[in-house]
Amino acid sequence: MSQALKNLTVEEARSRMLDGAARLGVETVALPDAIGRVLAAQIVADRHQPPFDASAMDGWAIRRADYGVIDAFAIVGESAAGRAYAAALEAGQAVRIFTGAPVPAGADLVVIQEEATRDGDVVRFAAGDDPKSNIRPAGGDFRSGERLLEAGARIDPWRLSLAAAAGRDRLEVARRPKVAILATGDELVPPGVAPAPDQIFESGSFSLAALITAWGGEAVKLAPAADSADAIADAVRGAAVDLVVTIGGASVGDYDLVKPAMTQLGLDLRVQTIAVRPGKPTWFGFLADGRRVLGLPGNPASALVCAELFLRPLLAALAGAEAALPFTPARLAAPLPANGPREHWMRAARAVDAEGRLVVTPFPDQDSSLVGVFARADALLRRPAGSPPAAAGDLVTILPLARA
Repeated sequence: MSQALKNLTVEEARSRMLDGAARLGVETVALPDAIGRVLAAQIVADRHQPPFDASAMDGWAIRRADYGVIDAFAIVGESAAGRAYAAALEAGQAVRIFTGAPVPAGADLVVIQEEATRDGDVVRFAAGDDPKSNIRPAGGDFRSGERLLEAGARIDPWRLSLAAAAGRDRLEVARRPKVAILATGDELVPPGVAPAPDQIFESGSFSLAALITAWGGEAVKLAPAADSADAIADAVRGAAVDLVVTIGGASVGDYDLVKPAMTQLGLDLRVQTIAVRPGKPTWFGFLADGRRVLGLPGNPASALVCAELFLRPLLAALAGAEAALPFTPARLAAPLPANGPREHWMRAARAVDAEGRLVVTPFPDQDSSLVGVFARADALLRRPAGSPPAAAGDLVTILPLARA
């Protein structure tokens, strides 16, 4: 195997995985089904919002020129949301108006109801100095022809509301990348099954499936008929997916069957190992039919760290979204020793100190098999390869982890 594929930097490995990764396709979905999807076409407003001058308060619509000049205003009608007062307002007239209702033509002031006294068919106001108009202008939120959302935006509840406000009931979105998950190892049994003394519960596929869903993909679990290279190849061969993610079997031991199985399917390896801790055995390539394969280590923490570093941006690219990860600066809460020759991504906890600064504390035990540590972490802290000792207060780079 070429040395050019081994011990790649994190950046180089990620670049190779993202090479050629682009939006897979487009489909149209109903507005409620667009949550979490990536917009495939920009949304442009075809009318103002609000489409008319609207009252921001309950009160009385009048002409500003009459305020403080006329004592008693004749009440000529009412304007409510969805039921506008149709006539133009004349001097000395007032229209009862409610929040969100169209402001009658000719009116340019809404006096709030707390400053009004009604007496039969007339209303009087406690004149003050230059009152607020209490009117939301037409197009105050957005105007006709304005670009509201760009292609590549992920639809969250706020963007969904904006699309709805623009009158869209269906959206063009990127097709979700379909991802097959394959967890291997004779030592693994599913949760709920009684394990033998030398077995452990398989956990990686559950977290990985949840992450894939959260990152905009569609997860499919594969179950080979037997723990053999042929059975693994058969399971992958029949999977109609865009990407295959394997957990375990990524090293070179006698029982590491994944790469031999993928070789049967024409594996073109692009990344063999990565100079990262944890996760050095992580690999990546293409099958003969063009499907991508990402091999993650079997240790849960290693698999999850490398999923954050590599799978997350890859899924974003395949969905047509921005692939850059949200790296953030933070201050160290405690000193760290010098780092070794591999880039280290440490599980850590974020906090805000008394000065309002973001600080991060790495957990003392970074063993790659510890799921409990990862469950308490809400950040990954980057230690560059060969970095010197770091003191408390030093600036570092972190990758925040999503927590509910």
